[in-house]
Formats: sequence, C-alpha cells, structure tokens
Amino acid sequence: MKPKTLNRSTFLECMAWCGTGAIYALTARGMVGQALADYNPDAIPAGSPTFVQISDTHVGFNGDANHDVLATFQHAIDKINRMPRKPEFVMHTGDLTHLSKPEQFDTVRQMMTSIRTDAFYAVPGEHDVINDKGQQFFKMFGAANKSPASPWYSFDAAGVHALGLQNVIDITAGGLLGRDQLEWAREDLRKQTSDTPIAVFAHIPLYAVYPDWGWTTDDSLELLDMLRRFESVTVLNGHIHQVLSKVDGNVKFFTADSIAFPQPKPGSEPKPHPLVVPAGELAAHLGIRTVTVVPGSHAIAVADESLAD
Repeated sequence: MKPKTLNRSTFLECMAWCGTGAIYALTARGMVGQALADYNPDAIPAGSPTFVQISDTHVGFNGDANHDVLATFQHAIDKINRMPRKPEFVMHTGDLTHLSKPEQFDTVRQMMTSIRTDAFYAVPGEHDVINDKGQQFFKMFGAANKSPASPWYSFDAAGVHALGLQNVIDITAGGLLGRDQLEWAREDLRKQTSDTPIAVFAHIPLYAVYPDWGWTTDDSLELLDMLRRFESVTVLNGHIHQVLSKVDGNVKFFTADSIAFPQPKPGSEPKPHPLVVPAGELAAHLGIRTVTVVPGSHAIAVADESLAD
C-alpha cells in the first residue's frame, strides 16, 4: 500500500488510535503516516534497533479489576521473551508498585531480571513515591538508571538518545517536572545534534490528555520547546492505562496500556479508577509496546500489542 501524505492539521485531528500501532516518517514530501498493520515489514531493515515499553504493573494491587497482577505481569514478560530478537532495553514507565512497599519493589526487580534484554530502566509513578518521595524507588532502581543521586537521567541505546524523567514527586493534580529538571534537560539536549532520534520517558503524559483528571504535566510546554529542533522525537508515558496518541510537529506522544488493569476513557466517568471488565476480557485491555528505530532515516515504528494477542 502506498502511504498517503497528510498535512499537519490533519495529523493534529488524529488524537487517539486505541490499540493500534503507527509508523511515522519525515520525507521530502512532508510528514507521512500509516497504520503499522498496513506497513510493509520489508521497509524496516532486519536488525533495526528495538526497545520495549511496559507500564503500570501495580505490584501489590488486589481488587476486582485484577485479582492477580503478578500473573498478568508474568504474561507480559513471557511475551517479551518470545520476541524473535531481544530488545536492546526495556523501559518501565512507572507505577511499578501499588503502595511502594519494599517487598513490592523487590518482587518487581526479581521479575524484571527474567526478561531477555540487555538493560532495564524505570521512571517512577505516583504509586512508587508514596510517603518517601521515591527514596525506596531510587534506592532499588537507581543503579540501573546509572544515576542513583538523581531522579532523572539520560542514556544512548537502540538508536536513540533517551531521557528518563520524573513528574510525580510533590504533585497535587497534574504532573510536574520542576525547574531543576528542566534546566538539566536543556543542558543534556544541547549536546545532541538535531538529527539525533530522541526518546523521552515519564509516567504522567507530557501533553494535556485530560487536565480535569490530572492527566497532564503542568510545565511540559517548556520541555516541548526544547524538543522542537529535533527531527524525530518520541514521548512515551504511562499513567492513564490506555493507548492514546498525539502528533505535534516532529514530536509524537504515546501513552501506554497498563499490565495490571484498564481505566475509563477520559471524561467518560466522574473520575479515573481501576476499571472492571467482563470475565475473560482483561488481557485484551492490557499490553506492551515495541519501538523500532529505522537506521539512516527519521522513521520510528511504534507497535502496541495486547496480552490477548
């Protein structure tokens, strides 16, 4: 199938593709996009660098929405381990635990070590920083993040320069990056050339998904301004337990499915909560995400796969 050329205004109307993958490329004709299911896999060279995003495992949760979160977590791990080629790294975008208890963090760490990958990274969710502003989280996962003294970090892997951010400490509603982190990000990005593919990870979405529910980051526009000079930027978040996406120029935003339980669609109910679905349908509402960077181009392939697939 020949891809269609879409203008920027048309892309901005495409705010949400639930449960699907998409590939975007910058060409001489402008922004080109199409469903990943329609994309010719031969266009992605064999051996293209790949990484996986998982999110919101909520280890320690036990409610009607999911009485066995360890089972769905293991299901996700098994799916990753069956990939034909192991991902270069796996990023967990927050709410690893439900109540930030030491035994919950330990369970997550033990389970993550069974994943077939070269490296594991994590950023905290609000459930990971309860009562102690993330001290337990950073003690447990700081070494993996290569910066135990800082709640934010960067690294280079899988063809991208990646930023792991935190936007969950000292929040009252929406997320907050804070002045220190923004200045750190400015200096970190200053060192990168404009053709470097950038991946940004944080828990709460870095655009206004639904501010009435706190599904936004209050000071994210300043970060967005820093990212606009790059030819390819992918922003990957968790928190809302469903797949939504948005395109703003060269910046593509994707929220991810949870591995524990779904939440209502924005504004469909008075407030977010663990959503109970009919028996036997839970796996269809949970999932993992694979991201492939096409070498020598500005193309990225983002594929979301449910645990029922």
